[in-house]
Amino acid sequence: MNMMRNLIICLIFFCCAAFVFSGCKAAREVQMPPVPVVPASYGDSLSGGTIASLPLKQFFTDPYLLQLIDSVLKNNPDLGIALQQVEIARATVAIRKGALLPQVNGLVTASGDHYGKYTMTGVGNFDTNLSSNISEGQKVATGFTPDFFIGFRSTWEIDIWGKLKQQQKAAIAGWLATERGRQYLVTGLVASVASMYYELMALDYELKIVKKNVGLQERALEIIKVQKEGGRATELAVRQFAAQLLNTQALEFRTRQEMVAIELQLNALAGRFPIEIKRDTSLMELPLPSVMHTGVPSDLLLRRPDIQQAEYELEAAKANVLAARKAFLPSLTIAPYAGFNAFRGNVIFNPSSIVYGLIGGITAPIFNGWRIRSDYQVANAENSQAVYNYQKLIYHSYAEVVTQYNRMQNNSRIFQLKNQEFQELSTAALTARDLYLSGYANYLEIITAQKSLLEAELQLAISKKDIYLSAVDLYRSLGGGWN
Repeated sequence: MNMMRNLIICLIFFCCAAFVFSGCKAAREVQMPPVPVVPASYGDSLSGGTIASLPLKQFFTDPYLLQLIDSVLKNNPDLGIALQQVEIARATVAIRKGALLPQVNGLVTASGDHYGKYTMTGVGNFDTNLSSNISEGQKVATGFTPDFFIGFRSTWEIDIWGKLKQQQKAAIAGWLATERGRQYLVTGLVASVASMYYELMALDYELKIVKKNVGLQERALEIIKVQKEGGRATELAVRQFAAQLLNTQALEFRTRQEMVAIELQLNALAGRFPIEIKRDTSLMELPLPSVMHTGVPSDLLLRRPDIQQAEYELEAAKANVLAARKAFLPSLTIAPYAGFNAFRGNVIFNPSSIVYGLIGGITAPIFNGWRIRSDYQVANAENSQAVYNYQKLIYHSYAEVVTQYNRMQNNSRIFQLKNQEFQELSTAALTARDLYLSGYANYLEIITAQKSLLEAELQLAISKKDIYLSAVDLYRSLGGGWN
């Protein structure tokens, strides 16, 4: 016991001596860029509760859309990759926690040496064998000398300055950051699926419009052909009506191709080969989204997973900087061992073969200071990057919410105006047809009226779709969709 106490005293003495004489000291703290403070409101936008607090199944009520979202969240490959990243980060936390504890290893070794006559060990063994104080079984073989050890060896770095705790803190923050990254991916997937779903609904309606116009134009072409035969129309009029019909028919196939492309994208997101996407086809019958509350900008810090991810990455970077600063200080490592050790196999488990000991060491950076300083500079640069990334996300998310909120309001006004335009052009098309049949308008006025009516009806469907797309983007930008 006295020997053990003296060894510990020596270790403490050497630790203090190394700290004093090596001139070790932590590096000076580097000033980081300021973290922005979000404004109190979004200006003229609505306050109160935020739609981001609505669960996914309350914000989206279409059963086909919810079924599609559920399929994507279960089978999306990118989401599977993100989940494995979370598992990797969780395992890293366990590694960092284990670094604070002693490492104990079971050890079984067998070796042999032949010592020359002019070596210290060879002379010592020869002299030992001549001693009368040892028994016959204690004599050392003078030729090939075996050495057997069965026991345990341990190494333990004592976290005097808290370096290992800071590394553990950085690992925990990194794990939480990857989890928020997975949530942000969920938010993006939900928004993408919903947007493409509404795109498909709009294309369904556009296809219906195009087919209806193809039928109307086919009948108009037949009428103009009859009129030509009766001498009331010219070949030019027939060609113009035929060209208009061909243009509308081409539009039908262009619309079908867009539908195919979007369906393929949705199936790819769901991690499956192409199948039919079931959906509601009553876009124009859907009620317009109700008033959407944005809440206050500080809600973004609590709701948006990408901002929370940046916060945890910032926390991890700060912890890494502290760990890098403490690397300038000396570290204390102890390595105890215990077991059975003998140079004869038949006495390895003899109680007299029990051995134990303790090795302590002080490591102080002297000539490798350049590497530690470089590590510290890297940690500080990464910390600054994390701060700038956090700044960028705060500014971007605030602007994104304001943009999407105003986009939704403006799209609602556009839809109202497009609806009025469609009503006016519907009346104009009927009037042009009546005037043509009465001889007060020419065929070009009918073609122009029909073309304008088709474009207006398509634009009306697009403007209705844009309202829903802007609502989805507002929900996403406020941090909704992952819960």
